[in-house]
Amino acid sequence: MNLQPIDETFGDWHGLLELILASFAYMQPRIDPPSSALLLTLPSLQEKVQREKGYVAIENGRLLGCIFCKPEPPDCLYIGKLAVIPDAQGRGVGRLLLQAAETYAAECGLSCLRLETRIELTENHRAFGKWGFVQTLEGCHPGFARPTFVEMRKTL
Repeated sequence: MNLQPIDETFGDWHGLLELILASFAYMQPRIDPPSSALLLTLPSLQEKVQREKGYVAIENGRLLGCIFCKPEPPDCLYIGKLAVIPDAQGRGVGRLLLQAAETYAAECGLSCLRLETRIELTENHRAFGKWGFVQTLEGCHPGFARPTFVEMRKTL
């Protein structure tokens, strides 16, 4: 398994979109509001790469996972759309992608990683906890009076 940056040389946009949609599909009946990942299109995904640093994990030419990173001064790197295809979960793909994010954060002079995960997805809270993230707050999407997500951070 190796990592590749998502940049101007990247060519499998359809595969990347399918990876994200497949990885986030299980959430659909469990979360409200729906995930913004399900609104991605090829043009919006290509636009995302212009604003954020992305990486894909590839094995034998197959996309297994991806991550997008965006510096948030003064000290955090925001992690978004961390996705691993269901049949590759538990094989270290997520950890490899997070290591790439940690390296990028260090290159940017940032001292922590930050992410948000839905309040209902407690298995994600546990997984990120095992990777060194701690819950820092609960928040709600616009129009919601109840918490809809948790923020988690990892100090580097």
